[in-house]
Amino acid sequence: MKMLPKWLLIVGLSALSACGNSEQIQPAASAQVQIALQTTTVNAIVTPELYYLDGHVEAVNESTISAQTSGVIEKLFYDVDDYVEPGKVIARIKSKNQQAGVEQAQASLDEAQARYSEAQTDFQRVSEIYAKRLVPKADLDAAQAGLKAAEARLAAAKAQVTQAGEQLGYTTLIAPYGGIVTKRHVQLGEAVNLGTPIMTGISLDKMRVVVEVPQRLIGKVRQEKKAFVFQDGSNKSLAVESLTFFPYADPKTNAFKVRIDLKEGAQDLFPGMFVKVAFVIGQQENVVSIPESAVVVRSEVIGVYVINKEGKPALRQIRLGKKLDDNTISVLAGVDAGETIALDPVQAAISLKQQAAEVKHDE
Repeated sequence: MKMLPKWLLIVGLSALSACGNSEQIQPAASAQVQIALQTTTVNAIVTPELYYLDGHVEAVNESTISAQTSGVIEKLFYDVDDYVEPGKVIARIKSKNQQAGVEQAQASLDEAQARYSEAQTDFQRVSEIYAKRLVPKADLDAAQAGLKAAEARLAAAKAQVTQAGEQLGYTTLIAPYGGIVTKRHVQLGEAVNLGTPIMTGISLDKMRVVVEVPQRLIGKVRQEKKAFVFQDGSNKSLAVESLTFFPYADPKTNAFKVRIDLKEGAQDLFPGMFVKVAFVIGQQENVVSIPESAVVVRSEVIGVYVINKEGKPALRQIRLGKKLDDNTISVLAGVDAGETIALDPVQAAISLKQQAAEVKHDE
């Protein structure tokens, strides 16, 4: 058998040594993956203790515009579900009688003005003659009384003009705020009198929530004076401006009404909708909380990747509680405060598969 040269044997042994080194490097690479894994420590915090109730939405600005003068509906500019801008004319009443009243009042004012000017001239003339002692004092007194009477009639005529102008202005009905028409009470050509409802509308700019709070909870709710409002299917609370407590209970339900004013700008809220209201009734200690991003859902299993003492992730099933804020959620069972979990479930799953592959390779 032909012997191999010594230099070839040396090269072969070096190659085998390099292969052995490459196998030893793989665990180090795995360690790098574990070191790069982002983790966090499970905390036990103090959170508000919440009690959830159903509430319904109301519009703060909801009113019915009624006729303040009599007449016939001449024009209707809006109907149900129409949006009305503030200051726009929503209806007009035929104003012939009111216009005639303005003209009559103006004529009375012109007459009163002429009588007043005449009385002023007469009083001035009598005053000058009386100063020369050519007329008795009674004539001066009569002229002065006539001037005062003319002045009073002038003031009354001015008031009549103002009143007639107001009546004419009432024939044009103007929206006090912007909103949506919810009901039209009259028809075109219908005769209306003072106080007849014309249109009802609501404003969606400012909303509030009304809740019936049970008698056993009202004391704690009054003490804390804090609530969160959630729309159906949303975990994000609406901005609350203030709480108003009614000082009496409904004798039928023994519940106290609480009104929650929301800040302007609430989206997709309409009167009559139901919302969830979470009242703060105290403080809850030692609540285990984790970032919601760390939660992984696998079929019907909800869990997190817990990092063991060796620094390896392992999927553990947990039971979730309520959301604490937009990013944090409470845990009822499965993990304890002080344990370390992976922040990124996808990255933890990849690391776990790599470790399983390395173990299989070693076997």
